[in-house]
Amino acid sequence: MHAFAEPPAHAAWRHCDSREGFEVLFISPRWRAEGSTSALDEGVPWAVRYAIDVSPEWITRAARVANLTAEVTLSADGAGRWTVDGERAPHLDGVLDVDLESSAFTNAFPVHRLGLAVGEAADAPAAWVRAETLAVERLEQRYERLDDDDQGRQRFHYTAGDFESLLVFDASGFVVDYPGIARRSGGEPRRS
Repeated sequence: MHAFAEPPAHAAWRHCDSREGFEVLFISPRWRAEGSTSALDEGVPWAVRYAIDVSPEWITRAARVANLTAEVTLSADGAGRWTVDGERAPHLDGVLDVDLESSAFTNAFPVHRLGLAVGEAADAPAAWVRAETLAVERLEQRYERLDDDDQGRQRFHYTAGDFESLLVFDASGFVVDYPGIARRSGGEPRRS
């Protein structure tokens, strides 16, 4: 298993191919991520801002997600029990991660948490928050660790339902290439 470097203080992604837009993320040391993302997706514009708290093991503990017309708050006990806007959400039982439809960043949570060695695979269902409606659904996901690329970056075969992709992660465990969705903008940022 290859440990990831300390996360950067900030990161950015450009949405590409299936949508046009941008995501910007700021990370507070131990363990809050705040960001915003906006895009034009199949002719539909959206803008989302988020704040996500994770444990040192990269398990989601809370998330606040808002668009221009609504907001949703998720809380988790770290053992797979969730509430959405204060109401128990049994459809999310067993889930440890939040995944935002609008974000390339949130794929970092299961990759860090699982610590898969080359050849290993694991299911990582997520509380999936839709960009336009903020509906919270259960998303069945699977990550399979492949050989590193020629630059030593970790690669994963990712599936979510019928969707499949090859995700490439940098030394800090943030996706740098999510084909058809997003690419990390610029190099790895300096820690400030």
